[in-house]
Amino acid sequence: MGIITVLWEKWVEFKRDFYKITMAAMISPLMYLLIFGMGIQTTSHGEPYLNFLIPGLVCMATMTGSFSAVAQNMSVQRLYEKALDQVMVSPTPLWQFILGQILGGSLRGFYAGGVILLLTLPIKTGLTFNGWSVLIMLLNGTVFATIALVLSFLAKSYTDAPRYTAYIITPMSFLCNTFFSTETMPGGFRQFVSVLPLSQTCAMMRRVAAGEGPGMAGFGILLSYLAVFSGIAVFYIYRKKNL
Repeated sequence: MGIITVLWEKWVEFKRDFYKITMAAMISPLMYLLIFGMGIQTTSHGEPYLNFLIPGLVCMATMTGSFSAVAQNMSVQRLYEKALDQVMVSPTPLWQFILGQILGGSLRGFYAGGVILLLTLPIKTGLTFNGWSVLIMLLNGTVFATIALVLSFLAKSYTDAPRYTAYIITPMSFLCNTFFSTETMPGGFRQFVSVLPLSQTCAMMRRVAAGEGPGMAGFGILLSYLAVFSGIAVFYIYRKKNL
């Protein structure tokens, strides 16, 4: 019941701010698509650069959509509305509250990625998006929603959420296999960037878009991130309850 309640709150918020959420999901990826994809005529790995860019934009939109849906709202609710304190004294199981927040963020990220897919649908690229694509988008959104939840617990003020975006999300947006391949990076740094969650998501999405299998290693890495940050979130919230 607690999960449904949290998801219902997210749904009401989504309906209320539908146009704002949709425009926010569209504008940045659309600008990248127009400037880098159509404005710069080049190739990548022997194919049009647009074929490389579109899967990366879908993954990036999934990441930013899920992260922003959780980080800022949870920071405000915890610091100013004291909603987290109310949940702790209520009969709602805390794991249901955590899971509801993560699922809500994941679905918001999936919506953001779906918007990009619809925008690029008229472009004849020959890319394939199927059930594997849906699973990758949902898993990516779940991972970044969980990361956002942990960071929202660590936030000391409302302004910390935008800082986390600048410190974590923006660098990953540009470095993690979205606009250019990690293969061109210097050794050492390349290996570090390649195991970040967005890099793995982009790599799997591109393999699926090319008509191949996603590869199980990427799922293993993403699930590892999910397990670690879920554990941190559970540890934090239960420790706070027991203080």
